[in-house]
Amino acid sequence: MRRPISLKVYSITLSLLVLMVVVTALSTRNLSVLNNEIAALSRYYIPLDQQIGSVETLVRQQIVHVERILLLLRLRQQDKAAIEEEKKLFDQRGVNADQIIDSSVKLVNEALAAKEVSVDRVALAVLKEQLPDIQTARQNFHASFRQFLTEAEQGNPRSLALVREALMKERDAINRELEKVIVTLEKTTQQAADHAQAEELKALRLNWTITITAGVLGLLLAAIITRNLVEPVQRLLSGTKAVEQGDLSVRVHANSADEIAALTDSFNHMVAGLREKERIKDTFGKYVDPRIVTGLLENRLAASGGEKKIMTVFFSDLVGFTSMGEQLTPDGVVKFLNQYFTLMAEPIREHQGILDKFIGDAVMAYWGPPFTGETEHAALACYSALDQMARLARFRAMLPDLLGLRKGLPEVGIRMGIATGDVTVGNIGSESAKGFTVIGDTVNLASRLEGANKEYGTGILISEQTWQLAKDAIDAREIDGVRVVGKTEPVRIYELLGRRGEGNRELQVSYAAGLLAYRNGDWESAEAAFTQCGADGPARVMLKRIAYFRQHPETRAADGVWDLTKK
Repeated sequence: MRRPISLKVYSITLSLLVLMVVVTALSTRNLSVLNNEIAALSRYYIPLDQQIGSVETLVRQQIVHVERILLLLRLRQQDKAAIEEEKKLFDQRGVNADQIIDSSVKLVNEALAAKEVSVDRVALAVLKEQLPDIQTARQNFHASFRQFLTEAEQGNPRSLALVREALMKERDAINRELEKVIVTLEKTTQQAADHAQAEELKALRLNWTITITAGVLGLLLAAIITRNLVEPVQRLLSGTKAVEQGDLSVRVHANSADEIAALTDSFNHMVAGLREKERIKDTFGKYVDPRIVTGLLENRLAASGGEKKIMTVFFSDLVGFTSMGEQLTPDGVVKFLNQYFTLMAEPIREHQGILDKFIGDAVMAYWGPPFTGETEHAALACYSALDQMARLARFRAMLPDLLGLRKGLPEVGIRMGIATGDVTVGNIGSESAKGFTVIGDTVNLASRLEGANKEYGTGILISEQTWQLAKDAIDAREIDGVRVVGKTEPVRIYELLGRRGEGNRELQVSYAAGLLAYRNGDWESAEAAFTQCGADGPARVMLKRIAYFRQHPETRAADGVWDLTKK
């Protein structure tokens, strides 16, 4: 089942959103509890603590005023004004204390009635009962003080002592009530502060826990994304680079079930198609030149129709192969030809030629665009012919082992013909069987030139147009002007002697002088020049022809062209 990448991304996003919601909910709860404790402290507990502290201060101030008045009363000369001032301050402090206690009771009631803030209702209920006790104790202390002043004015020592004793008791009572409230309030405030601190610590721990969990989850999600998304892409990239470098055995494995897996399958199918094309090229490359196979597979060569181009065509043939084949077994013939064709095909391909076909013991090849440049095909064909001729000695050395013979080995020779000119190139044949080849007069001329080697005793004959295109790269000499079978127009033919600078210069000069005299009908000069060529095959042919024309002058063509009667 395919799981799209979008679904994976959506799942990861949803997981992160859920985690964020959980984090927000827990943080909100902790903040709510913490805010509640802070609100209870700031709105109720701390103000109550401050108010009770103020009441305690006022009561302590009243006690100080009492002590001052007692001290003033002991003086022989009493300062009435000072005593009255202390009495006034005593009363004022009492009024302030009662007002603060009333305010505290009101604040406790507000806290108990509050719904938005959670408070310690038990402790506040105790405070609600204790605060009036402070007020009562303070008022009793105030009344005892007033009675004491009255007794002091009347001058009754016994009564004054009793009242004073009662005053001290009331003082102690108010201190006890204050102590109770302070202890209760401190305990409540401390508990609220501790609870707030605990909630703050809990929130801190929770935040760190969630942060670590989110980090671990993030790493896990990153690992999942890497495994499911990045690694398959990296494998595809590695496979692409391998194919780019020519390795078509690569196959990328998909561990997921998403679009990347589909892309991987498509990549593997593509590589399989490329492997199949390579197999076709390797297989048919043994029958058809690999460049033609590649061009047809890639639609760079027209699968139908033909084009007219200037190309160079090559034919070669084994000398005396018919009689040679009669002396060998069928297996020997096949081994002989296979080894011969292997050696001869190598120079053709090395010099960018297209090996067109094997015809019995003959080889046909051609050079030209788009397989070579526009002007280099003639020189490449000549180089190939020279290299094939050079490999002939190597082939002869192989014959004993190849045929299993030490004596009676066949004499092996090669004749080659090369012609350059217009040809028709394309896929030629029936609907069911076609071959990419060249046809035209140039092809026929190359074949005729190969056969003309028998006439002149040469090894490689080339056409005039071939010589014109390749003359800067080769050494060649003009042999004759001939009219080949099947053509009415005469052509000048040349013998290929070697690469530039490899030819026999003296032979070339002597033969050229003899040929010029021959064409002018100067038999004596021609004979003398050809004689200087020694055992040269074409020169001996021309000497025989001069002798014949001397006896039969009427047979010489007016244009000096020799008609070849054999193919």
